[in-house]
Amino acid sequence: MLWRNGPAVVIGRHQNPWQECDLRLMRSRGVPLARRRSGGGTVFHDQGNVNLTFFTSKKNYDRQRNLRVVTTALQSLRPELDIRATDRLDILLNGRYKISGTAAKLGRTASYHHCTLLCSADRALLSALLKPSCPDIQSNATASIPSPVTNLLDEDPTLDPDIILNAVVRQYSTEFGCSGLVRPIDPSDEVMFPGIDKMEEELRSWEWRFGRTPRFSIHTSLELRDDTPPSCVTAALSMEVKNGVIERCEVQVPSHWLPEELCEEFGSLLVGSRFCPANTAAVAATMLRSVCEGKEVERRLHQLCQSVISVMG
Repeated sequence: MLWRNGPAVVIGRHQNPWQECDLRLMRSRGVPLARRRSGGGTVFHDQGNVNLTFFTSKKNYDRQRNLRVVTTALQSLRPELDIRATDRLDILLNGRYKISGTAAKLGRTASYHHCTLLCSADRALLSALLKPSCPDIQSNATASIPSPVTNLLDEDPTLDPDIILNAVVRQYSTEFGCSGLVRPIDPSDEVMFPGIDKMEEELRSWEWRFGRTPRFSIHTSLELRDDTPPSCVTAALSMEVKNGVIERCEVQVPSHWLPEELCEEFGSLLVGSRFCPANTAAVAATMLRSVCEGKEVERRLHQLCQSVISVMG
């Protein structure tokens, strides 16, 4: 299956989105987050990124052969290009620049292998989005391995996605003895793909995209400021998060700056809520409405709440 889609960040099944991408920037740019069922690292998609998915039985699963289809297709277009697959099953241009990454899922009887192919992707947006929202996370989640990337179009301005797709089709037909007939499909067609609507609902849900994140913890410091007179204090934030839900939260702020009981109450209220800005903002708003200790305390508590929210991307 050959496919392209609009701008999106796609993480692997066992990854942590807060470690992999700038969620705040993604929201502001309207770029959605998706989590694959397959493993591997994080990738950026847009119309300049061609995606190839090879479906087969588990017995015939062969990622090297699939990648050979791609590299041979590219070499048939431009024999002078140095394009080769690596032991890590990436595809490199000129021995350095990554133009394709790989992910796969092996089922009991069937398997699939898919890879990206950077043709004319927005590399500036790619670079901006693939930065961590929260750098102070400790986790056993699969981490992406940063690599220098480039577009095939940067190497040769005539290599647009359609030319590359047609070359892959021809080489696939040669390799696997197919007719070469290309048939458009509608991936949202419930008649052709029974159960696709239910699957889409699951994959779009917060529980799948964020809640499937492996357990992680955060231990970080927050800089809190006063303008009159100018001063700065440091708060300590410690959290344990499981299935995207805060299991433990401790906020420590110097007692002369904010009453200790307010910090304890804030941390306690966050336990059981989602690790996300919207939920934390709702908890903060509820707490701020109940504070009766003067404007200065309320202002400082509000600043603490905003600092905790910023940690969550």
